[in-house]
Amino acid sequence: MPLLVAALLTLLVDQSSKALIKYLLSEGQSLPVVPHIFHLTYIRNPGAAFGLFAYQTTFFILATFVVVTLVLLLARRIPEYRRLLKLSMGLILGGALGNLIDRLRSGLVVDFLDFRFWPVFNLADCAIVIGAFLLVWEVWRGGREPAR
Repeated sequence: MPLLVAALLTLLVDQSSKALIKYLLSEGQSLPVVPHIFHLTYIRNPGAAFGLFAYQTTFFILATFVVVTLVLLLARRIPEYRRLLKLSMGLILGGALGNLIDRLRSGLVVDFLDFRFWPVFNLADCAIVIGAFLLVWEVWRGGREPAR
């Protein structure tokens, strides 16, 4: 899957899920999916992961522009056979853009996935974390070309 397709799909799913949550729930409302284990809880997060660095919106916007620029510049150098690396960067790009749109729109990020033992997060956050793990995996593997 090309990097930009992965990024656009990630962005579409992220923004659609956030719009659906805002439509279905009021801010602060929680809907049990699996009681005491998993809830959909609509919050607006002013910070990064775990609410760290709350209300540092300008910093997050600038940092996201740096990440997006780096991903787009580096993506051009990735050989075609490094599909997993391209996917990882697409997930990171799409997730970063999803949260950036929220910050540009309101200064806050919509979060809704609530496992009760972990801070509430969203699908963009999932994409960034999965993308980062895949990126580390691919770097660790050393980018060997597949056998023919």
